[in-house]
Amino acid sequence: MPIPLLSRSALRSIALLAVPVLVSGCSAVVLDPAGDVAAQQGNLVVLSTALMLLIIVPVLALIALFAWRYRHTNTGATYTPDWHHSTALELVIWAAPLLIIICLGAVTWTSTHLLDPYRPIGRIDAKRPISATAKPLRVQVVALDWKWLFIYPEYGIATVNELAAPLDRPIEFELTASNVMNAFYVPNLAGQIYAMPGMTTKLNAVVNRPGNFTGFSSNFSGEGFSGMHFRFHALPERGFDGWVQRIRAGGGALDRAGYLKLAKPSADAPVMRFAAVAPGLFDAAANRCVAPGETCMRDMMMADAGGMPAMAPHAAGQHSADQHSGDQHSTEMSAMPTPANPPVTRAAPSKATAKNSADDTARLTGAGLPMPGVQRTN
Repeated sequence: MPIPLLSRSALRSIALLAVPVLVSGCSAVVLDPAGDVAAQQGNLVVLSTALMLLIIVPVLALIALFAWRYRHTNTGATYTPDWHHSTALELVIWAAPLLIIICLGAVTWTSTHLLDPYRPIGRIDAKRPISATAKPLRVQVVALDWKWLFIYPEYGIATVNELAAPLDRPIEFELTASNVMNAFYVPNLAGQIYAMPGMTTKLNAVVNRPGNFTGFSSNFSGEGFSGMHFRFHALPERGFDGWVQRIRAGGGALDRAGYLKLAKPSADAPVMRFAAVAPGLFDAAANRCVAPGETCMRDMMMADAGGMPAMAPHAAGQHSADQHSGDQHSTEMSAMPTPANPPVTRAAPSKATAKNSADDTARLTGAGLPMPGVQRTN
């Protein structure tokens, strides 16, 4: 028995009925802000869309109007094959888009500065300014493979795949990555910001509405990327203090050895909490010198710029002591006359220093970078 074909009217009715069903599961997360920064960004999206629709909607309407008015069967339409110019039409065609572009440019310029992620926020919301005594909550973020590490230096705790913040308190994020580039994104809180290895980025935000929101990486970073999610808890002040106390009571510490184990690739990592964190762990992660004997990128760049020689982290304390004793010696020598070309003497490097220098040479050469102290030429 042949299957009857549906008419055009029936297909159109089915399509119109299917649209609400298809979009019923969608959630306008970007347009459902929980903080003032996200609210301003949502308003910017709406305003930009409305300005563009001022051109798009009339153009689509005119397409339908022209198609209907100048159809082949409309013999009553005026036929003017020699028409070629209209000053009024030219003004409309060029002036309207130009005005829209000017408006979009002004909105883009102002919002780029007002919503700069590095700029500290200037208000709690549209009706409440920031108090002069308000102290931002600092959160240090490390994007690992494939999980998120959050360090609270003010409280001395750390979590994995769990983030919390009190309501109506400015939040200052400082971000880096352990291996590859990721993008930190909590749509209800603020826009995305990249987390990149060997450098730090910043994001300032505030949350005004309590809730349990989703955060994730919006930049593909490998096999376990799809499970790189975390929960963001927006809590009242007392609720946040209780959350901190529960983590402290849970015990456990995150030292450098534990960080190196945590940084190993693992997908769908569970929530982890640490009651103590090794001092300077985030700085070491950002400078890629967590493991013993690794030279920090900061020291390597200083050496490349002609400053002090690169050194391993374990020698930093000795360097400070030597520098302190050297300051007194330099003060005593400053009053003495010096020859025009004083002789330069260099101590012979020890075996350990030579080995570290060889390791740094191999690493820099393999990455295509110049050696410390060597000036790049064109």
